Amino acid sequence: MKTKTSIIAMASLLSLATSCGQAIPSKEWQIKTAVMAAPEEYRDGAKVYGYDNDGSFTTLREGNNAYICLADDPTKEGFSTAAYHKELDEFMARGRELKAEGKEGQEIFDIREAEVKAGTLKMPDKATLCVFNGTVHPETKEIEDPYVRYVFYVPFATGESTGLPTTPTPPGHAWLMDAGTHRAHIMITPPKE
Repeated sequence: MKTKTSIIAMASLLSLATSCGQAIPSKEWQIKTAVMAAPEEYRDGAKVYGYDNDGSFTTLREGNNAYICLADDPTKEGFSTAAYHKELDEFMARGRELKAEGKEGQEIFDIREAEVKAGTLKMPDKATLCVFNGTVHPETKEIEDPYVRYVFYVPFATGESTGLPTTPTPPGHAWLMDAGTHRAHIMITPPKE
């Protein structure tokens, strides 16, 4: 039994060491790949959030236009960055704050919905989010198979108010997700090549 406990303890330490030793990409690479999520005309002046050498979420670059970009989270599997209109920053920051407190999914949704309705959390009447995915080439670190999908927030919109379907549609067709809620948004998912 003692040996089994020792093996479990060693495995736990190895797992912890591996996660703590997670390589954080350079600031330059994080910025370069984060801005790929933004429309091209906004990339140079976008603010960029990412991760410092110890893995803490931080501002990598200040911005001077309407976009904020998020670098890929090195603790998550796969590659994904995002860019959103600066008017969404308070809403997004609140989501990150709640997640850091250990809250997840529906609980975060419910808390932010209540705060938006109470007027204590600012949610713009319309704003864009772009999500960029791809594969990181193991040697060159270039992003391969790039793919962007679009989200256009229209809080409390419904199928009736927009004329959009409220169930997923074929790629390239717009539809309204989370209809009637603070997080109602038009999804546009282009077909993959």
